[in-house]
Formats: sequence, structure tokens, C-alpha cells
Amino acid sequence: MCRLKRKIIPVILVMGLVVSIGMSQDTNPLFQETKVKNYIPHMTWKEFEDALKRTNMAIIPVGSVEQHGKHLPLGTDFYGATETAKLIAQEVDVLVAPILFLGLAEYHMGFPGTMTLSPETFEAVVYESALSLIRHGIKKIMIYNGHGGNNVAVDNVVRKINQTTEAVAVKLNNIEPPPEPEARSYPPYDWHAGIAETSLMLYLTNSLVDMSQAEKPVMTFPPAVEKANDFMKEEPNLQQVTSASMFTPKETGKKGSTREMTNTGVFSTGNPKDARAEYGKQDTDRFIKAAVKFIKTWKKIGE
Repeated sequence: MCRLKRKIIPVILVMGLVVSIGMSQDTNPLFQETKVKNYIPHMTWKEFEDALKRTNMAIIPVGSVEQHGKHLPLGTDFYGATETAKLIAQEVDVLVAPILFLGLAEYHMGFPGTMTLSPETFEAVVYESALSLIRHGIKKIMIYNGHGGNNVAVDNVVRKINQTTEAVAVKLNNIEPPPEPEARSYPPYDWHAGIAETSLMLYLTNSLVDMSQAEKPVMTFPPAVEKANDFMKEEPNLQQVTSASMFTPKETGKKGSTREMTNTGVFSTGNPKDARAEYGKQDTDRFIKAAVKFIKTWKKIGE
């Protein structure tokens, strides 16, 4: 009878930490990343040069550092966009170039930890970073935005790239996955750190989510929104008024900053405790499938 020998690694307890004897202590114990294919920060210049022989396309994910309730990290929007882009790059040859963590989040500044840029700074950094990629030979740029507050600024950058350079830029968020008869629906106003976004992060960055802190928020809509909602059935286009009145800086007086609208920072009529990683995976897989199809078809067009 053959017995498999087990390799026993002795451990010792040092100041509450289990340390394996014989394992190197000469490297940073906090660094947990593993090298990801086509992710520019992980690549050498030679690997980038070789990649240019296969592709002239790059995704620039952008997001924000802002409050996302008590259960999600401040970097939710950046990580959401970046991790999704990295997953796309495993399915089709396209480079991923994260540029900056910060976005436009003035209306979240009532909660600690939120950081924000001016639109001018945000647009300049993303545009000038795109210029660097273009100089190296990237001719097709897809900006993938993980934060709704960046939408107008991203549109401005896309237009500027198209109007001032040889490259073609698009907003990857405009990709529409094919409709599914049984697609999951979320509660009304499930816009920020609610069931959908929490599910996304449970799938993409599970270790950063603390579901023990998730709770249903107490919502307080701005007066203009409450009044407009009374007439919404009569005039659906009043949606423009409600949208314009929410997620606005406190200084505007519209009562539309997140600190004024929600006690926890979560903006949803649902309960983030109902989030599930499987929901996030299903939603992400649908988008990735559509994005990969788009990219592969765009590749066929040539330069």
C-alpha cells in the first residue's frame, strides 16, 4: 500500500500572526496582486511592445473614490470599472489602462472619505493619458465609466479625442446587451450602493465588501422631486426635472446631496442585504459578452 507523503510546513505564532518557517520574509506581505494579462500596470515595456503587434485597442476604465454606504469600499466605482475591463481583456486582445481613481463626486462630499476633482482636471488627465496611448500606436480607445457623475465629462473626452487625434474613441457603457425575457429587475431608484451595485461588488471584489454593515436606508427625496412625482403619470417627461434635482452639491440648495437624501449613503428603495454575488456575476457576464462581441467586430473593420 502506497502512502502519499505530506509536506509539513512548521508554523510559529509571532505577535498573533501565523508565520510559516522557511518561507521568505523578504517580500511585502500586504501585496496580494497576481499578474493579469493585458493589464498595462502589470506589463513590462517589452510586453506592451509585443501586444501592439496583436492589437491597437485599449480600454480606459474610470471611476471615483466616494462613499458607498457602510458596507462598500470608497473605491467601488473605480474597482467596478477596472475589474470588468480586466475580465473583458481575458476574452479578447485589448489592453486595459486605468488612469485615475478619482472622479466627479462633489455631491457625496457630505460623507467622510469622498474625494473629488473638477471637471477640467478630470477631463485633462483622461485626455492626456489617451494621447500617450495614441503616441504608442493605440488607435481605438474605449472609455468605460464606472461612475454616473462622470458621464458628461467622459462624453467630452470622447468627443475631444475624435476631433483632435487620429484615434477613434467610444464610450463602452453605450454597449447594450441583448434583452433577456427573464432579466432581473431591481427596485425603483436602486442607483447607488443598493442591491445591484452591492451584488456587482460581491462578485468582482468580494473581500472588500462587509455585508454585516449593510442596511436599508431612510430616503428623503428633494421637495422638487416629491412634487414632480405627483404629476409623473400625467407627464412622464418630468423625469428630467427629478434627475436634475438629485445628486447635486449641497451648496445648490436643492436638497439633493446624498447626505441630505439618505442616512447611510445608500440610494435605493431596496435593501442592499438582498444582494447576491450570483446577481453580480450574471449582470457582468451579460455585459462582457456584449462588449467582447462589439470589440471583435470592431477589430474586423481594421484601422
